[in-house]
Amino acid sequence: MPQRQDAKPGMSLAIETAPIDDAAAIAALQTRVAEALTHAHGLGHWSSAVTAQSVARAIQSSTVLVGREHGEIVSTLRLVSKKPWAIDPDYFARSRHPFYLLSMAVDPARQRAGLGRIMLDEAAAVARGCGADAIRLDAYDHPAGAGPFYAKCGYREVGRATYRSVPLSYYEMLLA
Repeated sequence: MPQRQDAKPGMSLAIETAPIDDAAAIAALQTRVAEALTHAHGLGHWSSAVTAQSVARAIQSSTVLVGREHGEIVSTLRLVSKKPWAIDPDYFARSRHPFYLLSMAVDPARQRAGLGRIMLDEAAAVARGCGADAIRLDAYDHPAGAGPFYAKCGYREVGRATYRSVPLSYYEMLLA
């Protein structure tokens, strides 16, 4: 069931689990974000276009949330319980059942309006509801990365590492 939360006065965001029919719209959103990051920071690992097929696989294998304004998808993120390849668990606090946050994107035209924070709050609620005791993630250790955003939202930076020549910052939020 969609939830409505106010990001700014007069604006509401409906958050729901993405149905498979949203794959193309999510891929288009993630590609717009990649293009905006490339425009602002040059070519990098963040520059790849996303396909509807890869998003459809993600929807089938994990929890993909979307945020909608007036029916249009303006934000998304993915939660998984299986550790992603680029995460080194040695950097994180002990956890019995961590979730991992991946593929977060907010439409470039809607950034800095509170949508990302609302999506992270919903991700924490979903993770808690599934018995998770932590959310872990990595961000590019680069100005194109969202590390400072995650820190503002209560995530703690726990380390930095380079994986396959990509510098990363690791963040976590312990769920009580």
